[in-house]
Amino acid sequence: MAERPPARGEQPPPGPAGEERAAPAPKKRRLAAGERYVPPPRKLSAGVSFGAAHFAETSYYFEGGLRKVRPYYFDFQTYCKGRWVGRSLRHVFSTEFRAQPLAYYRAAARAGRLRLNEEPVRDLDIVLKNNDFLRNTVHRHEPPVTAQPIQILAEDDEVVVVDKPSSLPVHPCGRFRHNTVIFILGKEHDLKELHTIHRLDRMTSGVLMFAKTTEVSKRIDEQVRERQLEKEYVCRVVGEFPEHEVVCEEPILVVSYKVGVCRVDPKGKSCKTIFQRLSYNGKTSVVKCLPLTGRTHQIRVHLQYLGHPIVNDPIYNMEAWGPERGKGGKIDKTDEELLKALVDEHRSKQSLDILDIPEEDLNPGAESKDSDDLSDCTKSAQADPVHENSCPATDAGDAKRDAGDPERNHMAPCPLSSDSNLEMLEKKEELGSCESQDGQTGEKGSGERDPLCVECKMSRRDPSPKELVMYLHALRYKGAEFEYCSKMPEWAREDWEE
Repeated sequence: MAERPPARGEQPPPGPAGEERAAPAPKKRRLAAGERYVPPPRKLSAGVSFGAAHFAETSYYFEGGLRKVRPYYFDFQTYCKGRWVGRSLRHVFSTEFRAQPLAYYRAAARAGRLRLNEEPVRDLDIVLKNNDFLRNTVHRHEPPVTAQPIQILAEDDEVVVVDKPSSLPVHPCGRFRHNTVIFILGKEHDLKELHTIHRLDRMTSGVLMFAKTTEVSKRIDEQVRERQLEKEYVCRVVGEFPEHEVVCEEPILVVSYKVGVCRVDPKGKSCKTIFQRLSYNGKTSVVKCLPLTGRTHQIRVHLQYLGHPIVNDPIYNMEAWGPERGKGGKIDKTDEELLKALVDEHRSKQSLDILDIPEEDLNPGAESKDSDDLSDCTKSAQADPVHENSCPATDAGDAKRDAGDPERNHMAPCPLSSDSNLEMLEKKEELGSCESQDGQTGEKGSGERDPLCVECKMSRRDPSPKELVMYLHALRYKGAEFEYCSKMPEWAREDWEE
């Protein structure tokens, strides 16, 4: 029997098994002549989860005490920013993504690597509209990290606790994706869908805790907010630290989110750290640190202020801070002068990669009001006082999506001074085989040279394993129902000498 349509005002009958019928799809608005259709934004799933497809993008290899990632093809994605609406792609690339010359983006478009609403971009003069979805496929290179394995300290149905080696970011951020704790645990230990409870700075080693479920994460996060957790760190600092307990309550101000630099300043956020010397070997001291608040670089900045910076701190024990290296908050430079001096000092030592600082981020105007948009960091329930966010470019208090902007400025400035070199590449049919979707490896094998990739044309000095260690270690993490500890690092032994 044919089904009777509902009368006016009558509710339609339920579907099979008592299910309600789905609401009809909204009708598309009729487009004016020549008007470009923009699909509605897709719903993003809550949180970030990495699975087998992400882990299979590339592989590791080990060389000279370093863990290295084979280059791979990856998609950076973003929805159109409000400030881009009404502007052409050409204008956006030339004003906001200047890490590459415009010729690079023209070549990328001809190669099919630029897509707008999943359609290949044929003309960079196309004008952007609200909800436009941009995808840029790049050949991605990651900096090496230490080959030291991640040790699992504890695991049950609720949590995983590891001893993080220095030099590893906690999660994908900046130039790092596979060389991160999250990806290594997923690829080598089959530990997936972990929830970050707290974070450590990339150069800080020690106890790091993950929840296995959202419920456990929320429960521990509540303890974090109520300040019911105790964290204990150990470090090795310059000089003879006082024997008695030292309490530092100097407020801390962020100088640069992009670079990840802070300093003591009356306008900063209140914080408190308790220090106790454990040993002194005639040159340096081992100090126990108990942060009672969680500000960016809190321990490192307070130690610098006290005149005892961490021995090998690549930011706060540098000549750029002046003769006293920031002791007592004495810095005879403006913030801009300080950042430039830090970069120049690392550039002279060929150690910018240790900081993961793209040089273009340090150009005038790099600290824009929308700097937090240019991040592919993920949200953390509570950051760590050593470095609230393992990505220096963002504020730990802000939630981030795992989708970065179309070209995250991760590549070094293009050395090709002539557009003609890139124009020749535009015509090569082989470029099309590099196209990928959803960050998957393209038809070309990982590690092969890519004709458009700047990194493939560059030669970088590898850091030594020693350069990838900073003498700051998270020794203990204690809550109402748990306590996890790691072994004291070798450099913290009383009789240790460099």
